Amino acid sequence: MNIRYSILFLTLITGGLLSCKNNDSVIRPALQTGLNVINATADTLNFYVNGTRQNGVSPLYPSGNTGLFLIPSGLQNYQFKKAGNPNVLLSTPTNFTYNTLNSIYITGESADKVFTTRDVPPVIDTFKFTTAVRFVNAAPDAGNLDLFIDSLKIPGVAYKLFSPFSLMGSGQKRIRVYLSGATIAKLDTTMAFQSNTDYTLFTKGLLNGKGNAAFNVRRLTN
Repeated sequence: MNIRYSILFLTLITGGLLSCKNNDSVIRPALQTGLNVINATADTLNFYVNGTRQNGVSPLYPSGNTGLFLIPSGLQNYQFKKAGNPNVLLSTPTNFTYNTLNSIYITGESADKVFTTRDVPPVIDTFKFTTAVRFVNAAPDAGNLDLFIDSLKIPGVAYKLFSPFSLMGSGQKRIRVYLSGATIAKLDTTMAFQSNTDYTLFTKGLLNGKGNAAFNVRRLTN
């Protein structure tokens, strides 16, 4: 398990245990959960929970993510604004279960372009120096996609869906993304993967997009 997952789980569990103290006085437990927000749009964004900005002084740039942080569990109102613009771009009330790890992907300028994933850490055999990787399709107009990491194939992942984690060796890998069933890759690049680490690869952008809106594949270290 990635050390950041381990630390976050320890924090969540500790918060849940602190529900009582001496003299039987009960304190309200901090019911929190873990969240990572991924900006798969072409815009620079700010991110809010129940009206309070969460991303500090730095905006969330295209292809960027907040990293894992704690939020209140249960139904909360998640909002996004374009950097420098006071108007709410979109709102998406979302209910996250207590003591879980989750991600929000924002892929466009309306609530139907936002989706979430439940992030269950994979089991990695550290003695075999393996790497774990999953694939998230966050490209709104691409349809189902096939991902190849060298010879490893992750087929037919639809928009807003994600694959299970797959185990592979570490090192430099060739990454190819195809429209499902096609023989010519839409994307062909290389990435380096470290051992004992788990990753998420995600597609973003539009097939005919330009600049920050161009179709691309990005990597997150979980």
